[in-house]
Amino acid sequence: MKTVTVTELRGNIYKLLEEVLSTGVPLEVKKGGEKLRIMPVDGVDKLNNLTYQPEIIQGDPDELVHMEWEVNLDLP
Repeated sequence: MKTVTVTELRGNIYKLLEEVLSTGVPLEVKKGGEKLRIMPVDGVDKLNNLTYQPEIIQGDPDELVHMEWEVNLDLP
């Protein structure tokens, strides 16, 4: 959780609020000896932060289904 002073909040309020809304991570604001917490009322869907990963399987995926998985271990 990120902690900022009131002065930092005042200077970057739009950026900090957008960060809280996009990540769902609360923001603590220190004022004197006390702390306030800014957090979204509704949770953030973390699946929206996933990025596309290109195909990892090299070759035909159907070949994996019919692959021989048995191993012949002729140990002495």
